[in-house]
Amino acid sequence: MNYVFIILIAGSLIIGALNGTLGDVTNSMLEACNTAVKIAFSLIGIMAFWLGMMRIAEKAGLVKVLAKVLEPIAKLLFKDRGNNEHVTGDIAMSVAANALGLTNAATPIGLKVMKELQEDNPDKESATDSMCMFLGMNTAGFQIIPATVIAVLVGAGAKNPTEIILPTLIVTVLAFLTAIITALILKKLWRKHG
Repeated sequence: MNYVFIILIAGSLIIGALNGTLGDVTNSMLEACNTAVKIAFSLIGIMAFWLGMMRIAEKAGLVKVLAKVLEPIAKLLFKDRGNNEHVTGDIAMSVAANALGLTNAATPIGLKVMKELQEDNPDKESATDSMCMFLGMNTAGFQIIPATVIAVLVGAGAKNPTEIILPTLIVTVLAFLTAIITALILKKLWRKHG
C-alpha cells in the first residue's frame, strides 16, 4: 500500500511540474493534510461518546440479549461446527458486537471463534464451510450505528451527519445477506465439483 501512495504522490508532483501547477499541487497536499488532522481530532470526542454508549449497552447485557436472539440463526448457518456447541453463542456474540459498533470487543471473540472452528476442522490445511461463512459475515461489516462514519462527517463539517444511518443500515444488511448467500452458493458448488 505504501508503494501505491508513493506512486500517487510522485505522479501528482511530476504532472504538476509538467503542467506548471506544482504550487497548486503542493498547496492542495498541505490543505488536505490540515483537513485530515482536523477530522482526526474531531473523531476523538465522537468515538469516545459512541464507544462509551456501546460499552454501556454491553455492560447492560444488550450484546448478550442480541446474541441469544441470533443464536438459532447461527445454529442453522453453522452446521459443521463439530461438537463445539458453545461456538454458536460466540458467533452470535461476535455478530452482535459488530452490529453495535463494538469492534474492539468483536475482534477477540472472532479470533476465538476461528480458533475453535479450526480445532474441530478435520483438514487443517483448508477452511471449513463454517469458517468461510463466519469470515464472509465479519467481512461484510453489518452495523446498526456507523459511529466512525458519523464521526468523520462531523469532523468534515457535515450539517446532518446522522443522515448516513439509514443508508448505511440498508447497505450493510444487503452486504451481510450477500455474504451469507454467496457462502451458501459456493458451498453447494464446491460440493458438486470438489
